Amino acid sequence: MIYTEKVKLACHIMFETHKDDKDKGGYPYVFHPFYLATQMDDEESTCVALLHDVIEDHRDLYSIDDLEKLGFGDKIIEAIRLLTHSKDVPYLDYIAKIKNNSIARKVKIADLKHNLDSTRLGGTLSPKSDIYSIALKLLEN
Repeated sequence: MIYTEKVKLACHIMFETHKDDKDKGGYPYVFHPFYLATQMDDEESTCVALLHDVIEDHRDLYSIDDLEKLGFGDKIIEAIRLLTHSKDVPYLDYIAKIKNNSIARKVKIADLKHNLDSTRLGGTLSPKSDIYSIALKLLEN
């Protein structure tokens, strides 16, 4: 993980947005984006990892415009835009668009691997593990 002022801002936004959320395993949700961020090796991907679910999960608190106004640059904004899955877009179409953006792709691969970790759910697989496995293969090739 990279530690910069922009990353600090992303971390604060992520925490404030997800502080009351729990993941499917019952853990505080903030651990998920923070875990992804620890795997990143540059400022942009670290910010994207921290913010990757903010808009999708909490449109009531933040928008893409809000993040732009806070100073997150074009590369970060575009990756977050791609990672924000709209329910009206088929999942594998969403994945196909991510594949062409190096930052979004790197973050989504880490996200999928973490979501496929059965230890997070007490040893059981996620109900979405089949589609996640397909998506991971598509992004890694």
